Amino acid sequence: MLVALLGPECHSETAPATIPAEALSEPVRLPPAAPELMLAQVYEPGIDLGLYWVSEKLDGVRAYWDSTRLITRGGRLVRPPPGFTSGFPPEPLDGELWMGRGRFEELSGTVRRQEPDPDAWRDIRYFVFDLPATTGPFGTRLARLQALVGAAASPRLRLVEQFRVADHTALMARLAAVTAAGGEGLMLHRDESPYRGSRTDDLLKVKPYLDAEAQVIAHVAGKGKYLGMLGALLVEDVDGRRFRIGTGFTDAQRRDPPPVGSQVTFKYQGRTDKGIPRFASFLRIRGRE
Repeated sequence: MLVALLGPECHSETAPATIPAEALSEPVRLPPAAPELMLAQVYEPGIDLGLYWVSEKLDGVRAYWDSTRLITRGGRLVRPPPGFTSGFPPEPLDGELWMGRGRFEELSGTVRRQEPDPDAWRDIRYFVFDLPATTGPFGTRLARLQALVGAAASPRLRLVEQFRVADHTALMARLAAVTAAGGEGLMLHRDESPYRGSRTDDLLKVKPYLDAEAQVIAHVAGKGKYLGMLGALLVEDVDGRRFRIGTGFTDAQRRDPPPVGSQVTFKYQGRTDKGIPRFASFLRIRGRE
């Protein structure tokens, strides 16, 4: 409801409505700001893997629990059904809302709804992997996180499994097993690292392909079987390079493509001499992570 403030130059034949005193005393809850989360760099062979914990990279929606509510990486409030967060610890958590391998689109659509569908949320769990407000190295935070999840009275709260590998060969074997089963990749978290709300090489992602983000500049019309639909996206990366992404879309996405101005994530296989991604393929709209 909008309340007009009348100055001395404004006149009305009727007196303005009186705002109840109790309404003025109620706290105003502002929309959440985008949380400062720890973001990963890309793994390169040659590091001492004995210094890192390893976990599966879940293809879910990154979510920050601020001790009272869930917020996406982009700062959007998540609206789960009543009771979903009951029993969550009263301190910040970093994790992913996850429905299972290969179900990202279904998950994303469910999480974006303003009115939650309890049936659609039935398979969603909140898998946590860090404590953003807790000091100390990751290994110490992990031990505390294990205790918190173990003590929580919530069937919706889960801990992302963390394990060790001996060397690069063992890491690649685990990566192959995860991707063969429909997983996205692995994450490496340095045992001694503090929590930093920025991109850091203390956190590394391991995938069978590279990925990056770019902004949609224009839609390129489709031809042939895609006549009347999207043919490709013209995008621009953070370094100002423009190129097209023409694969990776479902027919539904070609009929309703990512809007101009949105940020998209794409995968690719190396770069040309001019820095253009090779074989760029659409993965998802960034705001729907």
